[in-house]
Amino acid sequence: MTRINNPVLRGFYPDPSMIRVGEDYYIATSTFEWFPGISLHHSRDLVHWELLEYPLNRPSQLDMLGNPDSCGVWAPCLTYANETYYLCYTNVRSFDGVWKDTPNFLVTASDIRGPWSEPVFLHARGFDPSLFHDEDGRKWVSSMLVDHRKGKFFGGIILQEWDEVTQKMTGPVHHIFAGSELGLTEGPHLFKRNGWYYLILAEGGTEYGHAWSLARSRRITGPYELHPDNPVISSRDYPDHPLQKAGHGNLVETPTGAWYATALVGRPLSKHGRCITGRETALIPVKWEADEWLYTQHGEKYPPLSFQVEEPAVPTMVNQASWRADFTSPKLALKFQSLRVPMSEDWVSLKARPGYLRLFGRESLTSFHRQSLIATRITEVHLQAETSLEFAPEDFQQLAGLVAYYNTGHYYYAYLSDGEEEGMNEISLLACDNFESKEVLEVPLLIPQGQKVYLRLTLDRADLQFYYRLEDTAWHTLGPILDGSILSDDYVREGSARYRPAFTGAFVGICCQDLTGNQGYADFEYFAYEVLTNKTSK
Repeated sequence: MTRINNPVLRGFYPDPSMIRVGEDYYIATSTFEWFPGISLHHSRDLVHWELLEYPLNRPSQLDMLGNPDSCGVWAPCLTYANETYYLCYTNVRSFDGVWKDTPNFLVTASDIRGPWSEPVFLHARGFDPSLFHDEDGRKWVSSMLVDHRKGKFFGGIILQEWDEVTQKMTGPVHHIFAGSELGLTEGPHLFKRNGWYYLILAEGGTEYGHAWSLARSRRITGPYELHPDNPVISSRDYPDHPLQKAGHGNLVETPTGAWYATALVGRPLSKHGRCITGRETALIPVKWEADEWLYTQHGEKYPPLSFQVEEPAVPTMVNQASWRADFTSPKLALKFQSLRVPMSEDWVSLKARPGYLRLFGRESLTSFHRQSLIATRITEVHLQAETSLEFAPEDFQQLAGLVAYYNTGHYYYAYLSDGEEEGMNEISLLACDNFESKEVLEVPLLIPQGQKVYLRLTLDRADLQFYYRLEDTAWHTLGPILDGSILSDDYVREGSARYRPAFTGAFVGICCQDLTGNQGYADFEYFAYEVLTNKTSK
């Protein structure tokens, strides 16, 4: 017997689509504006998970230049048939106002590690596309429908056949499910069992009313009847449970006949509070009853914090909670991602100065286009992140440093820049809250030019503290304790004067800006990420 602890994928890994191929399990999750696109994890025992790859690693597969915050890759669907892996996804190009631009695509691979094909366009009627392989060989794409008329937005679930020979949608569009009383129906996944077509749905919105719903029909085009005790999985009626927002997932069967549901969850700092780690992935043991409906094994609708499984432990390479990048490898750590565009030698280089990572400054932290920023997910609310850099700015518009980032309107940035005094640089701290930026320090710290600077941040639940030091000196606090909870989708929605999509999680990383356009650069010696198990910063 082994034990599964939820979330199994910790940090911003939402909208899980899970399959089993032989003895291997794979989960694909959304990445939104972060490049490369779609996080793909692998396990042999459902307990130990390895970040395997990002299938969408070329601009020809995923063009996100100019995409707004929390747009980009939504709700992938991973399936396997005919010795081929299929991956559907939406690249949301805009989501502000009545119009939603949501083109959907499909890529394939014969090996889960790739290479993955160039994308085939499916449709742009809505988002969350899902591919179903029927027993007769036909293939069907379901998705939600965007309906801009009269402020409806969610237009139910649609279904259309896809022809693998012509690589095109074919035949009529079927409106198969209008949604339940929970509303906001999206994230459809179809599967078949004992002659029933089952339709898994995400409903109730992706916040605290979120739910994992189920309907079924004898015909793929419907009509579909709703589960008699819908929703099947949800934390909406359990406000004190540590795992909230449960919903949006699918099903997998093990070789021994056990069934598990995937669902996204959030870990709030307090009751109905803010989730700095974003929407994460959990597993829920489920069972089929005599009425051929699905129910949770533990008899409650919320996801369990932990549970035992009969499958033996088969550890693969497991994601390390704490890790360090010394930039001596020819490749960057897989946990690093960039915003909207690929990491390329012209702006992020391990070759320019061996043993260091050189970032060439580009656009500001408010840009939807070409930022020079690489970052990793915040996976726990007790952590420490640290870096050191050498930087010779020639202008106040050249900056480099350590950033805690949610989106272009919510971040904290400890940075080095050119000082007003001759021969001096400045260490400053910038806070951006609800798209309003301000300098936190009344007076920047002056240091002699040519000094290597060390920067650190710690997170203790919502308390975020920056530090700095120079070579051979002790650490000093940099500014006051800051509110780390603004780096959450909950806060972004609360504080916004108008609706803005907010579906990601907090990141920590390094960046460089050159607002003169001359691509001044900074050299980073290392980046260290440490989960603090004793819950106190060092």
